[in-house]
Amino acid sequence: MAGHRCQTCADMKLFGIAGYSGSGKTTLIERVLPQLAARGVKVAVIKHTHHDFDIDRPGKDSWRAREAGAAAVLLASDHRTALLIEHRDTPPGLDSLVAQLPPCDLVLIEGYKREAIPKLEVHRVETGKPWLFPGDGNILAVASDVEPPDGFPRIDIDAVQQLTDFILDYALSRPTA
Repeated sequence: MAGHRCQTCADMKLFGIAGYSGSGKTTLIERVLPQLAARGVKVAVIKHTHHDFDIDRPGKDSWRAREAGAAAVLLASDHRTALLIEHRDTPPGLDSLVAQLPPCDLVLIEGYKREAIPKLEVHRVETGKPWLFPGDGNILAVASDVEPPDGFPRIDIDAVQQLTDFILDYALSRPTA
């Protein structure tokens, strides 16, 4: 159901990590996750990719069910669950993806740089890409190896503790939507 938000979803805080490919978004998330967990914050991550992917393997029962036309297949073991949903016609919106997550305190969203959610821009000079923040009022600061223009707020890309504090201070101190 598009736009559906369950009560537990409404309690989850969303915080985006935006930047061009190769800027270090995944590395930044990988570095702050242990810091967040150490503080007792339960975190989920949504990662958007422009590439097709499949975690299933041809010939497996779940793959065969999807190939036969199943709209979704849920794989479950004693250790993890994976829900494979086919989006044959329309990609899901961010709200519908968040609604599928189990309850947590914070959802870090990698990619979705056009979404109207609070974000931290990850920028490295070596990518040769332009800054995103001048065209996106949802970017609150940049994590970068260089100073941004116009005195825009910057956190050193290697200052993991400061980046973690920034995400927590912003995301968890805001009222729920």
